[in-house]
Amino acid sequence: MATEPTLRIAMWSGPRNISTAMMRAFENRADTQVCDEPFYAAFLAATGLEHPMRAEVLASQPNDWRAVAADLVGDGEGPEPVWYQKQMCHHMLPSFGLDWMDACTNVFLIRDPEQVIASYVRKHAGIDLDAIGVVRQSELFDRVAQRTGEAPAVIDSADVLRDPRAALTRLCEVLGIAFSDRMLNWPAGKRASDGVWAPAWYDVVERSTCFDRPTETSPSPLPDELRAIADAARVEYDRMSRYNIVG
Repeated sequence: MATEPTLRIAMWSGPRNISTAMMRAFENRADTQVCDEPFYAAFLAATGLEHPMRAEVLASQPNDWRAVAADLVGDGEGPEPVWYQKQMCHHMLPSFGLDWMDACTNVFLIRDPEQVIASYVRKHAGIDLDAIGVVRQSELFDRVAQRTGEAPAVIDSADVLRDPRAALTRLCEVLGIAFSDRMLNWPAGKRASDGVWAPAWYDVVERSTCFDRPTETSPSPLPDELRAIADAARVEYDRMSRYNIVG
């Protein structure tokens, strides 16, 4: 009896975009396996950048992007028919090949740049336009659109936080899979699937059991140097927002 092919979902995000919470939601489905930022070590090896837990990250994953890409076009490590791949756009350096993306259903998770930057600087001081990944996300969006002849799915973090059930139901519809109530809640704690870098970045999500509702208070204004980064990123954010599947 033939088995259904694996549905590989490449969820393209920048840092601090509720990307780990989205990974939790999909991992809590009965039919889904996940992988966490598979190109992180290859990105650090190629750039030489100093990130929290750099040595541990390099030791935990292949350092050659080719080995990572070869794994991602397979069926994953488990029997589950859905394979959710949490991908960071800024990890995809220009020297990394992209043909493997054609084997995936590519979705783009976006977030208002001001909110991204306000969250990022609480964890890591080194930030520039490349670090938040919006420009690279836009480039990858264009590549998928050109290869498939249509705009890929875009989903905004704000919509997920505002009404998780409605946003995730719509996302599942686009992906061709049934929505599951299990996506709305998950057990608190660590996951074996989390990247080794989790202690540096995942403290909030490890305490979470669902998508947190957005706060009513406005974030503090960004200083001028960070405002300039947010303004530059907003051009690409606004362009991708036109293809938001929610609303």
